Amino acid sequence: MEVWLSWILGLIPVLGWLLWWWNEIWYALPVERRCSVAGVKLPPGNMGFPLFGELFTFLWYFKILRRPDEFINSKRQKYGDGVGLYRTYLFGSPCIITCFPSVNKFVFRADDAFILEWPNAELMGATSVVMVNGKAHARLRSFVLNAINRPDALRQIAALVQPRLVSALELWAQKGRIFAYHETKKVTFENIGKLFVSFEPGPQLHKIEQLLHDMVKGMRAQPLNFPGTAYHHARQCRKKVEAIFRVEIEKRKSRSEETITDLLDGIKQIKDEEGNKLSDQEVLDNIIALVVGGYESTTLASMWAIYYLAKYPNVLKKLREENMTISQNKKGEFITSEDISSMKYTNQVVEETIRMANVAAFIFRLATKDVDYKGYRIPKGWKVILWLRYLHTNPENFDDPMCFNPDRWNESVKSGAYQVFGGGSRICAGNMLARIQLAILLHHLSVGYKWELLNSDAGFVFLPHPAPADRVEVSFSKL
Repeated sequence: MEVWLSWILGLIPVLGWLLWWWNEIWYALPVERRCSVAGVKLPPGNMGFPLFGELFTFLWYFKILRRPDEFINSKRQKYGDGVGLYRTYLFGSPCIITCFPSVNKFVFRADDAFILEWPNAELMGATSVVMVNGKAHARLRSFVLNAINRPDALRQIAALVQPRLVSALELWAQKGRIFAYHETKKVTFENIGKLFVSFEPGPQLHKIEQLLHDMVKGMRAQPLNFPGTAYHHARQCRKKVEAIFRVEIEKRKSRSEETITDLLDGIKQIKDEEGNKLSDQEVLDNIIALVVGGYESTTLASMWAIYYLAKYPNVLKKLREENMTISQNKKGEFITSEDISSMKYTNQVVEETIRMANVAAFIFRLATKDVDYKGYRIPKGWKVILWLRYLHTNPENFDDPMCFNPDRWNESVKSGAYQVFGGGSRICAGNMLARIQLAILLHHLSVGYKWELLNSDAGFVFLPHPAPADRVEVSFSKL
């Protein structure tokens, strides 16, 4: 009995050691052997436990301590700055983290070496514009840019979204007390539903919004597909959303092929080099991906704008002065895209809000081949996590980065330090759509309303996206 007990007690530390170093042995060691021959090194780091990697460390900083930037700072303190590269194992894959402007720019520009690769990609749609590469991506992206980013499209969007937004603000004032996240989400989704699919507000649109919300929550979850997990639930939501949009696509097949009333109609008309249109599944993947991209980031940025303007009354005062002048000189009931272009301080508030919001904390690429960068190797088949949030919260890139200061945009930003919409050929195609919607909200808020935070000391949550824990509860009224 004593012998067996000795064996068991002796094996426990060995097994613990093996578990801790398993990923290093399995993934890093073979690469390091190849690196030594080539005269380069694998970036420093530790890959954690089998299957989970550094997930628990990640959750510790993001969910328990709620100090997400310390995840990167802890690596810098332990392994040194180097060139902003660290190895890890996260989201089911061996990964290289990039967190400095220069290396992020390097990855963004090397499209052939680093292709876009999201975890749980099937949730967004394997054939959507955010997932495909090469000619297919270029074709889809070109269409989206023309549909929502060119000047005449932005002019039409500015006119279309304002009536619903103005009505929403009046309703907020009648309520007197609102949660900014829920209210901005509702009006943003209604506008995106109209712009992209011609859906009117009602039970069906509300159902779609809830399904997409739950689907997005599963996109960065551990891919464990059994009941009770966020990933499993997200897959079920995806199927239900597809069913709703499939019905809409079937309805439109009886229309004239030349009829284009919204983004969905336009996607159905896209053709490849041989004149073939997208399949129904490709149309589904793309419209779902674009709806998600169109409303989620704008909702969060709008919520943060309301929060920061309440926290910084000096900024609101300056914003209000500029917009009052615009309001007095506008020709019609609503402002135009040309008015928005002339609103210098408003656009600075937009950029500062987006920088501080950090809606996408990081984005993913997949290395298609071994790539060497300043003496370090990014191995083929490993994911690359571009940690965008850290660029915007690092005092080496922005002075007093956690201070909401739109005036910082009077000067040029450090090269590569501002990457809220990504970079390279895959920079977010809807970045101007998000900006113009936020600018319109800022205008109508500042000229007509006042609000006050009801929980000014509310803490923050950072998963799945950064937000005040109370979702920004405010008292809201007309000026």
